[in-house]
Amino acid sequence: MQTIWAPWRVEYILGEKAKGCIFCDKPKENRDRDNLILYRGRSHFIIMNAYPYNNGHLMVVPYKHTSALSGWSGEDRQEMMELADLGVEVLRCAMRPDGFNLGINLGQVAGAGIAEHVHLHIVPRWSGDTNFMPVLADTRVIPEHISATYDKLLVALEQIIRVH
Repeated sequence: MQTIWAPWRVEYILGEKAKGCIFCDKPKENRDRDNLILYRGRSHFIIMNAYPYNNGHLMVVPYKHTSALSGWSGEDRQEMMELADLGVEVLRCAMRPDGFNLGINLGQVAGAGIAEHVHLHIVPRWSGDTNFMPVLADTRVIPEHISATYDKLLVALEQIIRVH
C-alpha cells in the first residue's frame, strides 16, 4: 500500500471546527497569509481553498454574507468577475495550467460546502490531472504544500499588480 502525504488535512480533521462563517470571520483578522487571503478588493476578496480540488484552487468571495446573487449592485457583480479574471491571470502566470473551471455552487444540494455564503471557485486544470485516485480511493493528490503555493501565487500577484 502506498501512502499519500497531505499534512494540511490533519489540521482540519483533528482541529476544532470554526463557529460562524469563515468567509465573514477570516477577512476581519489581520492574518492574510495564515488565512490564505491573496487579495482584498472593495467588495470581494480572493482566498485559496484550504481543502482544494486541485493545486492552486482559488475562490472569489464577497465580504457581504449572502447565499444568493440577487440584490447585488452592478459594481459588486463587476468586481466579482474582475477578481475572477485576476485569479485566472495569477494562476496562469505562477502555475501555467492548461485550462480552468470557474463556477458557483448555489445551495448545499448543488455542492456548496458553505452554502450560506456565495463564492466563485477558480480551479486550475492540467492535461492528465484526473486519474484513478478520486474514483477508486476517494483521494485527491495535491503535489505541492499549500503554503508554498500561496507564496508562489503572491509573487505572481505582486508582479501583475506592478505591471497594471
